[in-house]
Amino acid sequence: MPLITPETVPFGIYIHWPFCLSKCPYCDFNSHVANHVDHKRWRAALRAELAVGAARHPDRVVGSIFFGGGTPSLMDPETAGALISDIKTYWRVADDVEITLEANPGTVEIDRFSAFAANGINRVSLGIQALNDRDLEFLGRVHNAAEARRALDVAATVFDRFSFDLIYARPDHDPVAWRRELREGLDIANGHISLYQLTIEPGTRFYTLHQRGELKVPGEDLAAELYDITQEETELAGYGCYEVSNHAKPGQESRHNLVYWRYGDYLGIGPGAHGREAVVGADGHITPMAVRRHRAPDIWLDRVEKLGHGTQEEVALESDERLIEMVMMGLRLNEAIPLSRFDRVAGAGPRDVLNAERLETLIVSGDLVCDDAGLRATQQGRNRLNGVLAYLFDQSV
Repeated sequence: MPLITPETVPFGIYIHWPFCLSKCPYCDFNSHVANHVDHKRWRAALRAELAVGAARHPDRVVGSIFFGGGTPSLMDPETAGALISDIKTYWRVADDVEITLEANPGTVEIDRFSAFAANGINRVSLGIQALNDRDLEFLGRVHNAAEARRALDVAATVFDRFSFDLIYARPDHDPVAWRRELREGLDIANGHISLYQLTIEPGTRFYTLHQRGELKVPGEDLAAELYDITQEETELAGYGCYEVSNHAKPGQESRHNLVYWRYGDYLGIGPGAHGREAVVGADGHITPMAVRRHRAPDIWLDRVEKLGHGTQEEVALESDERLIEMVMMGLRLNEAIPLSRFDRVAGAGPRDVLNAERLETLIVSGDLVCDDAGLRATQQGRNRLNGVLAYLFDQSV
């Protein structure tokens, strides 16, 4: 079984920088506020863990590199440059490799962005979240609307490709105001935009406030209206909803995120980073592995300096686990999960490996389509994907 087939997307590398200027009240990502960071020490540790990953995965073709966080625009640009240089030393890199840096507007200066570009970054993703001061304050962002617009101007000046996020379905979110704000965002956008409904995640400050009844999010009807506006306006602007929350003009889709959604292999390094790795044993046998690094930055750093890596858990994935993951990720896209991917992951087609009766029910209801192209969710099915997946895989439903 070859590591790379014509259907398999190129190898992805995710690098996690865990530090932020402040913790946003809606954020459940592995991010930490630190008063001081020893950049040389962290650069050395990230490079060390990358080297261990490279030894496990020779002969791959890297198609995307993603610096996520946290706020990776807080790292020294030279750190990004050293890691990119190492990657190009360890692996063959695609000619059109996508190298993305997440950034927050409060950390954006044109000289700093230019330094990242000089060190190999060719795409940025900005956490804008809103284009008005009231909602930015509510969301706990350290930037204001003027700084957000300035950051977008800087990104457009330095990089050919950039994306940014907006959060909608905020408390008391007025549909007319959202349509106006979204149109402004689409006028600024340069081929890609991510639009997320506000969700209340356990462990966040918003979750605590919501449990106390001090924070109310839009009800189902208003949330649906805001979602419909989002689809209408993005389509009018020529942005296809290629994934549930991501919209792009043709050819501008995030290649790194497609690695996840198309169930490709990727290496994750840094605190709390996850990976899906096809590990080749000495006998040539390939074992699909789920890998997770330790979440705590200090513990991860200590382990890397002692062991060369900060791995906390490494689990061989059974075929049924891989099937569920592949379908859960693939149905988020507006394309079919091809039959060749079912063969690669599960050894047979969707009608053979999924619950045939439940699959047929979802096809008849108009939520799924299963044909020679593979299995895909319709727009209706993507609108209620959680329920579709629960019905398909949870026998208690």
